[in-house]
Amino acid sequence: MRIAVLTEADPAEPRVAAVPETVKKFVGLGGEVVVQSGAGKDAGVPDAEYEAAGAKIASSVEETLSGADLVLKVRRPNAEEIGKIGKGATVIAIMDPYGHEDELKAIADAGLDAFAMELMPRITRAQVMDVLSSQANLAGYRAVVDGAAEYGRSLPMMMTAAGTVPAARIFIMGVGVAGLQAIATARRMGAVVTATDVRPATKEQVESLGAKFVAVEDEEFKSAETSGGYAKEMSAEYQKKQAELVKGHIAKQDIVITTALIPGRPAPKLVSEEMVASMKSGSVLIDLAVERGGNVAGAKAGEIVTVGNGVKIVGHTNVPGRLAATASSLYARNLYAFVETMVDKEAKSLAVKWDDELVKATNLTRDGQVVHPNFQPKA
Repeated sequence: MRIAVLTEADPAEPRVAAVPETVKKFVGLGGEVVVQSGAGKDAGVPDAEYEAAGAKIASSVEETLSGADLVLKVRRPNAEEIGKIGKGATVIAIMDPYGHEDELKAIADAGLDAFAMELMPRITRAQVMDVLSSQANLAGYRAVVDGAAEYGRSLPMMMTAAGTVPAARIFIMGVGVAGLQAIATARRMGAVVTATDVRPATKEQVESLGAKFVAVEDEEFKSAETSGGYAKEMSAEYQKKQAELVKGHIAKQDIVITTALIPGRPAPKLVSEEMVASMKSGSVLIDLAVERGGNVAGAKAGEIVTVGNGVKIVGHTNVPGRLAATASSLYARNLYAFVETMVDKEAKSLAVKWDDELVKATNLTRDGQVVHPNFQPKA
């Protein structure tokens, strides 16, 4: 079983799909691990550490992929990489499949068995494989750190001989994994924290972390959650009522962090231009959904925009990648946990169990076809 770990082709992606800890485990499963030279450089892992863990270092993409049964990546392979992976190989990555049907077809046409880590079902057995949670957790933490850096003032209340410095007010919009970590981090840093979400179960979670919950709690709110634990898209009427409540609240905030995403859809607009205009000069908005269109009006992917009233809108992309070493370590563990379920430990070879619920949920392409029901070609 030959396992290939590539250097990410995208220069904006510093994460890597394996770390020395997981390389040792793959070798223990009987795998021959080949890592492209420099793959871990931006995540703080030199080639020598991979070699010490039992991996071979290859100097090129072609050498890394030669004879590979399993290819591990952070992001979906690009067209050049697809052409160099042997037919019948298994590829596992964060595939970002929504809206990329042509890329999926290219992977299928190349005869690759592709799996999307972000489609892992949210069940107890798969918690250790939940890449969305491991990466969003870091994004929530980093969002508060970035917000504090851009805000330019202290977050906790300080009593000094020169007078009292008031605590910063931080508002978290969207209380998933990223939002909960943002609340916890902002509270640890001494801010006064409020949060909102359309899912009723989040109210108790928010309050348990010492923050105040802000939402229109009507009948629609009480049923606003899917069986998978995601937020439902709310009616226009509810969105209008919630916007009115938020509008008055947001004007008093120093830092606003938005995290709202609905799988397979553009990010919902939560903060209007009018709301941005109501904020004080020097306030900061961190939009963690900017890569999906953004929650904040005026947010631009990869940019920090300062609007006319002196408010900053921060649109950093790949926020987990801003903590590349930690993000890579967690992602690599997610990958290993999933791959382990696919390995025949006696034969020490890849043996995908096609009827496994984890496989069914994440498998995008097989035998030259796009097989996942969510991404079938449209008639």
